[in-house]
Amino acid sequence: MSSRSKEDPRSPTGGAPSEGRGAGDGAQALLTRRRFLAGTGLTAATSVAIEACSPGEPQAPRGQGKGTEVLGPDRVPITLQVNGVERKLTVDPRATLADALRVDLGLTGTKVVCDRGACSACTVWLDGTPVCSCMTFALDAVGRAVVTVEGLARGGALHPVQQAFIEHDAAQCGFCTPGMVMSCAALLQRNPSPTLDDVRAATSGNLCRCGTYPKVFEATLAAARGGARPPQGPADGRKEG
Repeated sequence: MSSRSKEDPRSPTGGAPSEGRGAGDGAQALLTRRRFLAGTGLTAATSVAIEACSPGEPQAPRGQGKGTEVLGPDRVPITLQVNGVERKLTVDPRATLADALRVDLGLTGTKVVCDRGACSACTVWLDGTPVCSCMTFALDAVGRAVVTVEGLARGGALHPVQQAFIEHDAAQCGFCTPGMVMSCAALLQRNPSPTLDDVRAATSGNLCRCGTYPKVFEATLAAARGGARPPQGPADGRKEG
């Protein structure tokens, strides 16, 4: 019989058994890294399952803490300040400003073309800033001044940009025209003497599939040369006093 000790195949090192271990220990499985990780994973999964099944207070959605008003799912009464006039309506909490203007208030001058904020045909002013109304919730417009393309004119007098678009034939199919007018009028609101590059930048988000950009630029610059400063009053979105 050889005096060489037999290797223990279960040993992590593949060598001889540790000193001091009796013959009875050979039947007991050794703790390996794989068995340890498997055991801890099972314990964690069991804890999560037990916690999920145990009764408790319902958790508020993320960002919704105490004191937060929850609206919906029913229609909600709101008041919008549109073209200087307070308009009362009821909307679904998910309703966009474009839908509220077109469907609930009948202001169909605002066009919905892409319905995902890619073409800017639905542009309106929100507190004087051009925004895509198809990407703005109607609820987010409460308490803010909304101006649509209908609000630029004064009775029978068109806004200078609207008049220039007619005179310079800056409209073809017309789907993008209201958004173009709103973007160009907003430019003249903040910069009465724009350059060609200024007009290009102001309309860079407005998509025109008919390719009327040169006429749009021409009309806007002509309106600026004619002193096309947007008139004050209801059309700037403020409530009439």
